Amino acid sequence: MQAFSGGLVFIIIVGLVLLIMMVKILNEYERGVIFRLGRVLGRPKGPGLILLIPMIDRITKVSLRTVVHDVPPQDVITSDNVTLKVNAVVYFRVVDPLKAIIQVENYLYATSQLSQTTLRAVLGQSSLDDLLTQRDQINHRLQEILDRHTDPWGIKVSQVEVKHVDLPQEMQRAMAKQAEAERERRAKVIHAEGELQAAEKLKLAADLMSQAPMSLQLRYLQTLTEIATENNSTILFPLPLELMKPFLDRMK
Repeated sequence: MQAFSGGLVFIIIVGLVLLIMMVKILNEYERGVIFRLGRVLGRPKGPGLILLIPMIDRITKVSLRTVVHDVPPQDVITSDNVTLKVNAVVYFRVVDPLKAIIQVENYLYATSQLSQTTLRAVLGQSSLDDLLTQRDQINHRLQEILDRHTDPWGIKVSQVEVKHVDLPQEMQRAMAKQAEAERERRAKVIHAEGELQAAEKLKLAADLMSQAPMSLQLRYLQTLTEIATENNSTILFPLPLELMKPFLDRMK
């Protein structure tokens, strides 16, 4: 009787183990590629409950969520012979789990290595000014190249962003001097434009006063009034020749 009970317990334990091996549950963002005796069993399965034949079927899970991969800093020599350290971030996801498992051994590692080599190749064909001012175009070009090369693996590269550009110290100093010179140039241009506008206004005022001589005398008297309002003990002011002209004519 004890032997029968022990055998029944053994059968129950074996049955539970086989049941656990048969049943697999996949999440909503997962798909399972099933191999039966080494051959792919149809299309990827999931999500939900999956039944397998123990010791015959083998399942490989693939996540369909977007992967954010940080590309390590790469040494890049631009087309104008400037040495930089550049890193980037790549956003990609699996769109065909079957290709991601069959066509490449490790799609995560393969995509990472391809991102590094593509980053060096594309930035090596660009100049420093393009890298600093045309970042969007470079990002779009990187995304197109990576997406084209990873398409046979069932990978979709949705976005690539150049994250950080590490410039040499001497290049940073040169760019700072260039920026300072540019600010000085703009300040001088603005000052010159202000002087030009002021000269034009003064010329216009002089033309108007030349047509009405009395306006010049009124302006002169107004200036004397403004000076008199200040606490000055001594006031020196020029005497216009127009005021002295009648006396000079009488003396002649």
